[in-house]
Amino acid sequence: MKSILIKDTTKAEREKIVHQALWGTCGTDCEFCSGCDNLGGGRTENIYQPYIDGEKEISEINAEYRAPFIH
Repeated sequence: MKSILIKDTTKAEREKIVHQALWGTCGTDCEFCSGCDNLGGGRTENIYQPYIDGEKEISEINAEYRAPFIH
């Protein structure tokens, strides 16, 4: 399996990684979907945009997203 770290991917690859991962999670395309927003997480494209832009790893974003729910 190829690394999904920012240093090992291009922006286009990161966009594809996010899209494929979310498609596999809920089974629908993210376009026009507000599922994550309805759960309080915000729009999916906004949640993972720092990864796509090469600013934060997916693991960092996921940890920040889960933090309020972990006690």
